[in-house]
Amino acid sequence: MEQVRQTFKAESFFSNLLLYVNRAVEDFTLPLHSHEFIELAYVAEGKGFHYIEDDVQRIHRGQLHVIPIGTSHVFRPSSTNALQDPLIVYNCIFTKQLVDNLIPLVFDGPIAVYLEGLKEETLPYHAVFDTDDEIGKLFLSLYKEYSLPRSGSTTYLNTLLLQLIVTIYRLHTETSRTAPGSPARFLQILSYLEQNYAEKITLSHLTERFQWSERHLQRLFKQHTGQSFNYFLQSLRIQKSCEQLRSTQQKISRIAEAVGYKDLNSFMVLFRRMVGETPGAYRRQFRE
Repeated sequence: MEQVRQTFKAESFFSNLLLYVNRAVEDFTLPLHSHEFIELAYVAEGKGFHYIEDDVQRIHRGQLHVIPIGTSHVFRPSSTNALQDPLIVYNCIFTKQLVDNLIPLVFDGPIAVYLEGLKEETLPYHAVFDTDDEIGKLFLSLYKEYSLPRSGSTTYLNTLLLQLIVTIYRLHTETSRTAPGSPARFLQILSYLEQNYAEKITLSHLTERFQWSERHLQRLFKQHTGQSFNYFLQSLRIQKSCEQLRSTQQKISRIAEAVGYKDLNSFMVLFRRMVGETPGAYRRQFRE
């Protein structure tokens, strides 16, 4: 049976301000829908699925989705337990009229064309990956300013939106133009590991996600980090465990699991080999 698709009307979200920002914990109640405005949706936490027209995509933290006017979509979490496995998405929606107001402030032709494409509905749906948390920081500023307006908030929100659009444009064009194997493309893999180090990640997983061969990925890790993939991932996990040992009172077993090690003994052996002492001894240095 074909799903019922709703259309969200502009008047439900906008009054004098032609922009709306929210933070949503996604569930299974929102229907498949399109809208009369442009939407920028940023996955801030968790993972799940994005139903976009007739396609289904896996989503994870750090993705920014550009959803044009009239495109049907909905986000769904990967779990029904919103407390344990939440999917949190920040949304920034805005009208064609706001785009008209912003274009005169843009002095770079390609970015003005990009904005025109959003307004005229000629630019298709696309997504980018937030490689160094630029988009995440901008969305937090947008949400804070929108939720707690002060004098000059309209101007400030518009400047933040312009920064966000320029950042998205850069990531979109760099991703499509940069040759495989370059430092810019490899940075995407490092950022992905930084955000998902606790997951069960293998070279096969990365080859499927980034469309490179295992042999080529191993060469890239040696070239850009001086380490093998496995050693780099282990080092990253141990580094994250050190941060938690210094700053929290969590049990060592919980920290081991949080950084990706279900077997405590394996974690203890690896930690001692890399750090030179046990996790308990390491923690005591910062309690004295």
